[in-house]
Amino acid sequence: MAKSRPGGGATARPAPAQRTPRDEVLERPSGSARTRVPAWLPITTTILAIAGLLVSAYLTYEHYTASTTLACSDSGVINCLKVTTSAQSKVFGIPVALLGLLYFVAMVPLCLPAAWRSGKALWRRARLGSAAVGILFVFYLIYAELFIIDNICLWCTAVHVITVALFAAVAFGTASLDPIGSRK
Repeated sequence: MAKSRPGGGATARPAPAQRTPRDEVLERPSGSARTRVPAWLPITTTILAIAGLLVSAYLTYEHYTASTTLACSDSGVINCLKVTTSAQSKVFGIPVALLGLLYFVAMVPLCLPAAWRSGKALWRRARLGSAAVGILFVFYLIYAELFIIDNICLWCTAVHVITVALFAAVAFGTASLDPIGSRK
């Protein structure tokens, strides 16, 4: 539809932008600091955080009950019991399994869709900072398993993989956060 301008000419109104599935976003409904987040991101990070929470809860349960129900071989390179009872299974007297549980308890709310939609920098920084701390701790734990303990725990490896995937998703998501209206 053309709009008349003073002076007799007409200007065409730009057509509304067409949205594609790739452009689907979660948008913060109000406030000036609205941000765009790929729709798959909050779901993916929440699922990863919950999966990490469940595995680390199991490892914490195993630690405190001194149970040997870990479904791992106890001979050869894979030896969950040896890893989870080693000197490296505690940091400053705190079980690593409990630290993992606390980490994922913190990451679940930071990864919820509402936290991703929030325009507050505090949520973004806390999520990215926590993910970075998690990945650094994973590097230490992998080093300990491979070079100090000389054994690998499959349950611990599951937590490591989840933490790496969570860090990658959070880093990607944080880098792709885009204030609404800044895309051209």
